[in-house]
Amino acid sequence: MEIASLGEFGLIDRLTKDIKPQNESTKYGVGDDCAVLHYPDTEVLVTTDMLMEGVHFDLTYIDLQHLGYKSAMVNISDIFAMNGTPRQLTVSLAVSKRFTVEDMEQFYSGLRMACDKWGVDIVGGDTTSSYTGLAISITCIGEARKEDIVYRNGAKETDLVCVSGDLGAAYMGLQLLEREKSVYYAQVDELKRKMAEAKANGDSQKLTALRTQLSTLQDFQPDFAGKEYLLQRQLKTEARGDIVKRLREAGIRPTAMMDVSDGLSSELLHICTQSHVGCRIFEKQIPIDYQTAVMAEELNMNVTTCALNGGEDYELLFTIPIGDHEKIQTIEDVHLIGHITRESLGHVLVTRDDQEFELKAQGWNPLSNQPKAE
Repeated sequence: MEIASLGEFGLIDRLTKDIKPQNESTKYGVGDDCAVLHYPDTEVLVTTDMLMEGVHFDLTYIDLQHLGYKSAMVNISDIFAMNGTPRQLTVSLAVSKRFTVEDMEQFYSGLRMACDKWGVDIVGGDTTSSYTGLAISITCIGEARKEDIVYRNGAKETDLVCVSGDLGAAYMGLQLLEREKSVYYAQVDELKRKMAEAKANGDSQKLTALRTQLSTLQDFQPDFAGKEYLLQRQLKTEARGDIVKRLREAGIRPTAMMDVSDGLSSELLHICTQSHVGCRIFEKQIPIDYQTAVMAEELNMNVTTCALNGGEDYELLFTIPIGDHEKIQTIEDVHLIGHITRESLGHVLVTRDDQEFELKAQGWNPLSNQPKAE
């Protein structure tokens, strides 16, 4: 069904008509000029992310349901990174004519799965047309007690540096998808070249055979055997609210925290810069999954570089007081990777053979490849 046949309000009604608020702070959701929220005794946290087709996602290898899920999770992750609880979410979409109503239902299906997982209410948004593909803008609203909020600027000398999960897998998943995409399009281009050659030579029999090959190629199956975890990390992002819960249960309040969206090195330097401290982390303690290491070797890439700079892991990077050392060791899936030092000592990566290098931010920069303004 074409979106134009429903119109903006018809589409919104179709996508949101059975959404029922789960949070007391949601007084009124979708259906009026504004959502109505009520937070009498807590601080309100607000985060926004914009995702652009061709920049942040490629619909060649991510379906709309997974894209909806990921779009919600990357915003929910930001609320957890402040030690908060996500409550509401707004969704704005710019959609081109190539998308149908059913496509948008698939997107919202993924979006709602992510929201349902963490008890988040979808309370509004906007839709408009696009001439350049799909654009997604999501705002997530959360809450936290003033004394519980964790900023990036609270790290102190002697604090321990911790990270959840493992690093580099999402980046390796992206490399895998890009490789298989290149293989597919290389085959398509070669067949099209041969078809043009056959047509120029008037060889109709060969042209027919090549067209059949091209049609068969539409069923191309990428080789992902043994690499399922890497794909999951790239395509099905998970916010680490479970880690926030475990920290609270253990009585640990991080001194600084953020999620790893642009790469461990970039995020750690953000914390150090805003906290006016240095750091010392150890290569051998950086958590890396076996599939990540195998894929890096296959692509002739340095696995530590991938873990430091890959991005899109959405794990939690945080610092804790040294007095919580024993407590943190009891929390599953949290890894101690180093400690905070004086600012004058710089930002140091200690390699497996005990060499020391300056830690540099080489992760994702969303504005690095933009055309110059006229």
